[in-house]
Amino acid sequence: MEISVGRNVLEANDLIAAENRKDFDANGCFVINLMSSPGSGKTAILERTLAALDGHLSAGVIEGDVQTTLDADRLMAFGVPVVQINTDPQFGGECHLDARMVRTGLASLDLNGIDVVFIENVGNLVCPAEFRVGEDCKVMVSSVAEGEEKPLKYPLMFRVSQLLLLNKIDLLGHTDFDVARFRSNVARVNPTMPVLELSAKTGQGLQAWLDWLVSEVGRTSARRALCGENLRTQSS
Repeated sequence: MEISVGRNVLEANDLIAAENRKDFDANGCFVINLMSSPGSGKTAILERTLAALDGHLSAGVIEGDVQTTLDADRLMAFGVPVVQINTDPQFGGECHLDARMVRTGLASLDLNGIDVVFIENVGNLVCPAEFRVGEDCKVMVSSVAEGEEKPLKYPLMFRVSQLLLLNKIDLLGHTDFDVARFRSNVARVNPTMPVLELSAKTGQGLQAWLDWLVSEVGRTSARRALCGENLRTQSS
């Protein structure tokens, strides 16, 4: 019975995620579901990213937290549209964003003219990985302060993500973190996922992340344009 209930919840979520996807596609938005544990540096990476993208790609943010607008306030300083979703009290204090929550946020976010939407999920290494929200891809952030064993202890998030950002490499000289062991553990769970090392504090390694982002946005736009042309050809 518990398995059936869980399946029904995810199936209902996927239906709403598909509606979100339609809205994103209709507006040509590339959407990233950004996930991590608390304190890994998601918001700091977004600050660096938004500053670097200024004038190149237009961005919007859906910010998920249990409480406060602290992270949203930081990102609003970059002049991009930011929608705050607090799961408490709006959604019972959930430890993740699901498709329904994101859909409520979309009511306040004008997608027209936005190239990339960042959905900063609630900090949690388990639940966010279970729920599709209509994204193009899932990007995970981990940090050298968390330990090399995390891919083995929390495999689902590492398994479903398409890219891993290893943040806070500026701290490597002050920790016992073994990058090679971490990469090996990641490969045991998801052998095809790229791992990019960076520091949101210093900007080291940021360019590789930006190059990946710009490439994925362009590739997705080209694919959508081709699909649209094919549909027009078929209907003519």
